[in-house]
Amino acid sequence: MVRAMTPSVRLLPNAITVLALCAGLSAVQFALHHQYTLAIGAIGVAAVLDSLDGRIARLLDATSKMGAELDSLSDAVSFGVAPALVIYVWRGDIQGIGWIASLVFAVCMVLRLARFNTLLDVEKPPYAKEFFVGVPAPAGGLLALLPLIATIEWGEGWWSTRPVVWLWTVAIALLLISRIPTLSLKTVKAPAKAAAPLLVVVCLLAAAIIQYPLVALAAALVLYLVHIPYAVRRYQWLAGHPEAWGVPLSERRAIRRARGTGRIRLRRPRFPRVAGGARLGVRLPRPEHVVRSRRAYPADGGDRTRRRSWRRMGLRRGGNR
Repeated sequence: MVRAMTPSVRLLPNAITVLALCAGLSAVQFALHHQYTLAIGAIGVAAVLDSLDGRIARLLDATSKMGAELDSLSDAVSFGVAPALVIYVWRGDIQGIGWIASLVFAVCMVLRLARFNTLLDVEKPPYAKEFFVGVPAPAGGLLALLPLIATIEWGEGWWSTRPVVWLWTVAIALLLISRIPTLSLKTVKAPAKAAAPLLVVVCLLAAAIIQYPLVALAAALVLYLVHIPYAVRRYQWLAGHPEAWGVPLSERRAIRRARGTGRIRLRRPRFPRVAGGARLGVRLPRPEHVVRSRRAYPADGGDRTRRRSWRRMGLRRGGNR
């Protein structure tokens, strides 16, 4: 008999959310003491915890309205307020421009989370579950820190100047509230045959994070920005192909190949090999003299057409024996 879940176990997802909130607030404390590497690490820990609390709540069947509200408030502080204050403490202020950029980022993060909560009850097409609307909160909070990460790892440069930092902060804030689709890793399913290669990749990523944590984080953030055009193209393709909704990726690739074959007017061969060689699937045009002969003799033109074709090649047609 399965025992009923104890209240302490049901509180585990909320406890993880509170830990993420504490990590985000600790990032501000580290920034005030000019420990920027620890500040970045604290926000990274908050991002990892934020990705775990929802999954654990669904696994334990411990989802609740309080947990959803607590998660949104934690994200607003950890990925909105904390990165804005870290950047503001790092670069200082010139005539209030830095504070304005920090306010814009924090407000856009709160608006992004509010829109996310309202879209939960809205009916969406099946393919929309594979995408976020705009950049999600953890990715946005870490992307805002990319100039700081580059400065710590490679020193001062054009990326660390105040105008670039403030423009970058505002640009990430606009991505948060944009309607640009970005891929969601929640719906990614790895096939069983790819388990071993994925474990090797995870091992390599762990080694890179241990040896070069900031470089690995910067590379991951750049790759995330690079993937956005692909996500937009994939979203538009799925919106125009309802037959690809809810099918595995292998079948989607087959649909793309079939569509591409139809566009260039090719047909697939019926058999892989004929007469000792591969058969081309290209439909060749019919010779003009055959078309004319068939038009001239609609009733019995078939035999005359065959006779003409043999004579033109200089061969004699063999009789039936």
